[in-house]
Formats: sequence, structure tokens, C-alpha cells
Amino acid sequence: MQERNNYTEVEDFLSDESFRTWVRSEEDYEHWEEWALENPRRAKLVEQARLWLLAMNVPETTLSSADIQSALESTLVKITKKEATINKINSPVQKLWRNYWLSGAAAVLLFGLLLNWFYKDDFVSENSIVTYKELIHDNGEGLVEQTNNSDKSQIITLSDGSSVLLKPNSKLSYPKIFVGNERKVYLSGEGFFEISKNPKKPFFVFANEIVTRVVGTSFRIKAYSDQPNVEVLVRTGKVTVRSNELISNFGKKEEEVVLLPNQALRFVRQEFTFNKITDITQDESLAHSVGNIEQLSFEFTDIPVAQIFKTIEQAYLVKIDFPHSKLKDCHLTTSLSDQPLPEKLKIICKSLGNNTSYEMNGNQVIITSNGCE
Repeated sequence: MQERNNYTEVEDFLSDESFRTWVRSEEDYEHWEEWALENPRRAKLVEQARLWLLAMNVPETTLSSADIQSALESTLVKITKKEATINKINSPVQKLWRNYWLSGAAAVLLFGLLLNWFYKDDFVSENSIVTYKELIHDNGEGLVEQTNNSDKSQIITLSDGSSVLLKPNSKLSYPKIFVGNERKVYLSGEGFFEISKNPKKPFFVFANEIVTRVVGTSFRIKAYSDQPNVEVLVRTGKVTVRSNELISNFGKKEEEVVLLPNQALRFVRQEFTFNKITDITQDESLAHSVGNIEQLSFEFTDIPVAQIFKTIEQAYLVKIDFPHSKLKDCHLTTSLSDQPLPEKLKIICKSLGNNTSYEMNGNQVIITSNGCE
């Protein structure tokens, strides 16, 4: 079972009797499918070996290294002859076979072209991403995972006062309490972040292939594993975005991009490229994806408290219960543009007087007050 963890070449898999049994009979006694899913960076190699085996139609016998090489060469000859009939290959097989791995890669690619499904975009995307599961597995801290399986966004408050508006079909893992000199969370899906300022303790969001670093700001990250791109859009402040160190394992150089308000970055998985958008209004996809929380103004000048609460409800998709009769004549002038939701509520309550407080329970906010002073 442990030996397979050292497999790095196609013939390693082809030499394994349990692998051949799994491919040919679908009897998975050694849990190959589970192992491949737990090791996504090897999944493409597993798929290549599976396709080789199916293409060669190797009988169930003990294979020697010579048998494997002979079968691979035979398969390559078949592919080459097939391509030659449609004038797609002009070079002889002998030239390709001078470099075994070059020929192997070419054969797999040609085999995929003939079948018209091996290298579909969705397959490449699925196997080239850095997964959320890998990221949290590599984290040594005890993490809390919040999953939004509903059809509405959910608000999450972190121990440092930061807030995250987690969209449907999304997950966020984070420590109960941030310790050390860094704050790290892990996202799969989409979330809008408002980070409590702490210059001595930068905040990092790990989202598949990218890492976003901030001190105190608001931004949105969209990183669904089944979509072709990962996007970061900044509302306030400044963030830096770089590629995850796991991408370096694929031979990709780590990049870093600085984003300012109303700027965005799109990481294209297919090409491993970073595209910076300096004006989101000029990008049709981004312009249509901007939500209430990114559009509404939190600058209030002599505005009724009830109207301020309504704006917060629209932005965060929460329900705020407050004593209408006691606060009906209360007006506030305040700036809440660059504050997480808990800090916004604290400022409002403090402005109303010492007899006003709030309590949050999920997406429900309860304001207790005797009226404004």
C-alpha cells in the first residue's frame, strides 16, 4: 500500500497487478480510486497509466519491464499508423522512440485526440488545481470548518473581529483563536472579507492556488474548485495576491500582485496566469458579479438609525431586530466603510449611548436599547 506513494512513472502503475485488476475489472480491492482522490497531484499520472493499459489491452499476466516497454511501443506504433492515415504524423516511430518519455507523452496526447475526450478542459482543470482539502491538511492548527449548504449567504465572525460573508456552496476553515504573528484562514467557494486592522498580525486567505495577504481591508474572493478561474476583487484598502507555494511543485514561479480599491485579479487555472484588472467596470463578468455589500455606501450624515440598520441588512443579508419606538427619532453621522460587521455594530451602539448593545446569532442581530442619549 505504501509502495504506490513512490510511483512517479507510468510503468510503475502498469507493473502493479492490483492496479491492472482495478482498471480491467473495476474490482478495487486495494482502494485505488480512493487513493487517487486523496492524491490529486498524481491523479493525471494515474489516468495516463489507465489509458495506456486500456489502449494496450494487456492480458492478466505478470508483466516484466521488457513486456511493458514492448506493449507501450506496440501501442505507439498503432497510434502512429492511425495518425499517418489522416496525414497528421510524418515522422517515423523510431525517431519518437529515441526518447521514451517524449514518446510516451506524445502517445498519450494523440490517444486523447483520437478519442476526443482525454484532454477536455474540465479534466485538465480538475486535476491542475490545488485543493482546499490539501491546504487544510497541511495546516498544523486545529481548525473550525463552516460550510454553507443553504441558498443564502451566511455571516461568520472570527476571533479577531473580522467578518466573512460566506456564499452558498462554500466552506471556510479557521482557528478558534488566532495565535502567533499571523492570521490564516482557508476558503473553498466564495466569500466577502472585512478584516480587522492589525499591522503586527497580517491576515492570509488561502484559496486553492492563490494566497491573499491583507492587514485591514475589505475584498471578495471567488475560488470554486469546479470553475476555470479564481478571482479577487478589492473594495477598500490594499491587498497583495501571490500564487500558493504548492503551485511551485508544478514548476510555476511564485508571483505577487498588488491590488487597490476597485481593482481585481483573475487567476486562469488552465494557463497558470495572473491577469490584473485595473478597472472592474470594464470587465463584464466582474461588473455583473458585484453584490450589495460592494455597492452600498456606509457613509452616513444625519441618517435615521432605522435606515442605517436597513442598509446593513441589505449588505450582509442579516435580520436586525431593534426597538423601533425607542430609536425612531435617533439620527447618526458616522463612517462605517472600512469596518467589519461586528465593528460597525459596536460603533452604532456606542454612538447611541451606553444603554445600547447588540448580540449576534448567525444571521440574526438583536439590538437592545433604551433610546439614544
